[in-house]
Amino acid sequence: MNGNLTFTMVKPAAVADGHAAAILAKITEGGFNIKALKMTRLSKEQAERFYAIHSDRPFFNSLVASMTAGPIVAALLEKENAVEAFRNYIGATNPADAAEGTIRKLYGKSIEANAVHGSDSDENARIESAYFFSEFERF
Repeated sequence: MNGNLTFTMVKPAAVADGHAAAILAKITEGGFNIKALKMTRLSKEQAERFYAIHSDRPFFNSLVASMTAGPIVAALLEKENAVEAFRNYIGATNPADAAEGTIRKLYGKSIEANAVHGSDSDENARIESAYFFSEFERF
């Protein structure tokens, strides 16, 4: 991916609150090009696989429950230094700690319902993108 692609998903709480379109608009305003977009709903098994890295953490079951509560919007984003740029753009995991104007500050409600997921490395961006977009390598 050469550092120019990253993965995000608008989480179920933000979709349920009607913020998906505003979040996608904010993403493009930030200079990110949306290369692929999909609305879907994660099953419990899919959410457990996607977040398997956190399976030993005390918040794992509540994370899976929150991620299966409704539809998500998955997106593959392009921008120079995409992973780092997007992580900075969305703000801290806890919306209360996020900088003003960031997506999580604007649309997040809690650590779990923090509006969006953002890949934390180029490697994870590849893995997460392939989970939702098997054709992502064409981009």
